[in-house]
Amino acid sequence: MIRKVGFLGLTAALLFSAVPAHAQKVLNISSWAPPTHYTNAIVWTTWGKWIEEATEGRVTTKIEYKLASPLKQFELVRDGVADAAWIFHGYNTRYVATQAVEMPNLGTSAEAASVAYWRVHQKYLAKADEHKGVTLAGLSSHGPAVIQTKTPLTGLADLKGLKIRVPGGVGSKVGKALGVVAVKLPAPKVYEALSSGVADGIFMPMETQKSFRLKEVVPHVTIMPGGLYYGSFAYLLNTDFLNSLSEKDRQAIMSVSGEKLTRLAGETWDNADKTGLADAKAAGSTVTTASAAVHAEYLELMAPVEADWVAQMNAAGIDGKAALAELRSIARSY
Repeated sequence: MIRKVGFLGLTAALLFSAVPAHAQKVLNISSWAPPTHYTNAIVWTTWGKWIEEATEGRVTTKIEYKLASPLKQFELVRDGVADAAWIFHGYNTRYVATQAVEMPNLGTSAEAASVAYWRVHQKYLAKADEHKGVTLAGLSSHGPAVIQTKTPLTGLADLKGLKIRVPGGVGSKVGKALGVVAVKLPAPKVYEALSSGVADGIFMPMETQKSFRLKEVVPHVTIMPGGLYYGSFAYLLNTDFLNSLSEKDRQAIMSVSGEKLTRLAGETWDNADKTGLADAKAAGSTVTTASAAVHAEYLELMAPVEADWVAQMNAAGIDGKAALAELRSIARSY
């Protein structure tokens, strides 16, 4: 009996000694894209591994789907329903400073655009405080957006009157400048809108030819040199969740966020665009590049959009012209 009690006591002691001093916490990530999307399959999972390694296993991550629409992700994180999420700024009109990276003709990779965006945000754009209520974990841009239509285009005039899905932000201003009939809906709804005839075309990056199967419904792709526009995303953390951790683990999570997460996201978008282009060509999509004359015509149409953004930033106490110049300089020399 003494031996049995001693054995049980030793077993219990070993079990309790295996429990970490700080109980493991799960960081729940909300995502609105399907599990196969690159953000879920690569960005979130890689960040999760970094967090687990940096915190020595004390914090792990889990992706949750369909908690809310893409438009409600910020509120999910702010209110603590999710501990992290990613948002597309164009879905909400309150984001204006973030349009810096969206301007046409940047002419770089998504990785270069994203890193430049993060640095310029920290130096200039953060003053706008557009992510108040949450902790900003990273920023990124998708690659250059392209025009995807059911029928081929001979020039910009062909777009006038067409029902085109626009994303919000600068992408919607592109649609207005080109005279399209704007169709506004979140990304997960675009295939249905195009296949049902609600939309005749769409402005989105090349990766969507594969990731959203758009090669099946809009097989004509027109590339605008320098990029039709870029797209702004943010990766958010619930501040209360962070504050519930030890200082060591808070610092560990932020050490694998910021520019490191931003670079990962940008690189992932670039790889996705390469895959999307290859898939589009394999499927028989027609991919053409707009002429120099069409490019010049487009930039002339969009010049007032950039000037208006600079004026809005100046009114908010941010040097918009300097912010854009620095973003472009960093991205193009990346």
